[in-house]
Amino acid sequence: MSIPTSTSVSESAVIAAPFSAVWHLIKLQDFSKFWSKLEKSEWVKGASEETDIVKWTFKDGTVLDVKQEEHSSIDHFITYSVISSQPALSYTSVVSTIRAYPITSGDNEGQTFITWTGNFSSDADAGVIADAKFKRREALSDLAKAAASGSKK
Repeated sequence: MSIPTSTSVSESAVIAAPFSAVWHLIKLQDFSKFWSKLEKSEWVKGASEETDIVKWTFKDGTVLDVKQEEHSSIDHFITYSVISSQPALSYTSVVSTIRAYPITSGDNEGQTFITWTGNFSSDADAGVIADAKFKRREALSDLAKAAASGSKK
């Protein structure tokens, strides 16, 4: 018998870098520029003109094809879904959104607040959700390092 679990995850961070330095890195094809778990991230050639698909190759050998579902340079978010995986995922689907907000006042003025959510199909178990939580935390930490070093150039 499986244990009921939430099928969503939400992680957030304050990144000590200007908004422009962070937002510049939030492109599916550029995730390997900051995420230490990724070997490479590249456009999938041959996908239709209306479909933006990026292949993420992780250092552990996992390969994900991710589809950009929505992107807003006005509201500063990107939404993507995983459309295929090698090896196969243990769940049916996941849709993730990364949002960035400039912090305009207070102690963190001039920095960036970022959220990274994931909504999984109901067949995702607690292990999947926990793994997603830790991967997002690690990736946000990597993003903070990349944005901070990029903003000093």
